[in-house]
Amino acid sequence: MTDEEMRRCIGEWWWQSLGNRDLPAARARAARLRRAQKVEVLADPAVHDLARELGLGPARAEALIRVVQVLAELRGRGPRLARAAGAGDPPAVSRLRFERLIRSTEEELATAVRRVLPMVGRACDPGQLGRDVLIWDEATRIRWSFEYFGAPAPDPAAKEDTTEETGA
Repeated sequence: MTDEEMRRCIGEWWWQSLGNRDLPAARARAARLRRAQKVEVLADPAVHDLARELGLGPARAEALIRVVQVLAELRGRGPRLARAAGAGDPPAVSRLRFERLIRSTEEELATAVRRVLPMVGRACDPGQLGRDVLIWDEATRIRWSFEYFGAPAPDPAAKEDTTEETGA
């Protein structure tokens, strides 16, 4: 599954299962999942629908739980989390808190993100956030750093030019 397919899949799942707060079932599920223990998260059929769509099995259960609990905190769509965190003067999320966030381990990430979400109005891109929580690696941290500071991220496909100019 490509990153774009993953983002789309997670975003659609969020809207259908949690995001449409006009539906009492979505509000109730989000509230339940926000407070749920790990096993309780996995007891929700909608969570298993997401796991199937993403091709996640029992070995990735912890990552799935993190994604679902973070997404249950969202109230609306918006820009990517790191971009929203760095927006404003001063930024919505202090540089020090953001640095702690991007240094988080996978195990610490859900808690750190859930603490930052109220600072950005509990709104960001659910598909991208879910993908990033699921794949919390060095490339994701680097991209978040550039997004926080509003700078264009380097293209990983572009190779650095290591040839020296000859002046000819």
